[in-house]
Amino acid sequence: MRLDGKGLPVIAVSTLTAAGLAGRGLAQRVLEGGHPRPSELAAPAPSRPEDIRQKKLMSRAAWFSALVMRGALEEARWNEARAEIGAFFGVGASGAEMDEVARLIVASMEDGQFSLARCGREGLDACNPLFAFQIMNNFTLCHGAILEGLAGPNAAFFSRGTGTVTALEEACAAITSGACERALVGGADTALHPITMAELEREGFLRQGLTPAEGAAALAITSTAEAPLGYVEAVRVFPVERPRGTLVPRTGVLRDAAVPAALDALEDQPCDVVVLAPWGTPAREALLDLPQVLEAEISVDTSLTLGESLAATPALAWALTLDLLAHLNKPRALVLSAGPDGDLGVVVLAKGGA
Repeated sequence: MRLDGKGLPVIAVSTLTAAGLAGRGLAQRVLEGGHPRPSELAAPAPSRPEDIRQKKLMSRAAWFSALVMRGALEEARWNEARAEIGAFFGVGASGAEMDEVARLIVASMEDGQFSLARCGREGLDACNPLFAFQIMNNFTLCHGAILEGLAGPNAAFFSRGTGTVTALEEACAAITSGACERALVGGADTALHPITMAELEREGFLRQGLTPAEGAAALAITSTAEAPLGYVEAVRVFPVERPRGTLVPRTGVLRDAAVPAALDALEDQPCDVVVLAPWGTPAREALLDLPQVLEAEISVDTSLTLGESLAATPALAWALTLDLLAHLNKPRALVLSAGPDGDLGVVVLAKGGA
């Protein structure tokens, strides 16, 4: 999707990383090497009565999502007509409480194997009835939207990277089609949850250099603004061919796909900054020479500093890029994410006037 004119204005960002909950300032910490290494986040505890009540129903990722949604709304000063604001997020496996997960699995075993039928008959009964609100992926978005009163068009996309880029496409489409004038878009996830870590180990990602992390980011996008942080010029997902039975493409195939994808998104116009978000060593090697091919002055590898937080990674890369453009006073950037789902997400961002 290419947006008309300058693109859609981004007027606020909110991020949650190992450095804590913040709006702007991520670029300076990353450039100066002052950002903490990826680790389990010390997310702020709930303080409002409604937060305390709802937090009991929330997964870890859902709480991350709620925090950055609130941060972006506050920075954007969107205090009125919140029921008209849209919300589009990339979400992961939610990070449910392991005690409840263990009770569910034990009660669902039959003849030494997990039985879906038995899970329906007995497994769910073994858990707190409210456990469903933790394990349904869309509730990573829903909890925050409920707390903040957002009731515009919305969608949650399961994401190991690409889904979050699709969320941005949908948010832009909702605004350009007139379905809403304002929207929050982002991602929230944890790669440190035991089930997710087991998945990453089983599929070989950890052995190939993926640094698991957790995080969240939200951007506030609107139809018009006088002095935004930046603009979304283009956003696209490029499917990449992969061998049958594997999750990710071969390094050479990914590299061959990345260059034309970047040039297509940029429409052969130059960019000053390239921000990459590769999931691990093979993807990093595939994208290594892309900044040189594009003749970009500056390149940053987001994953080297922030790690891989799956659904959150592309959104964190966009927030970092908007901050880089302002911090370095550069006009245009390309953000290319290559998550463990194998496809490429390409977003072109431009500097605003804020």
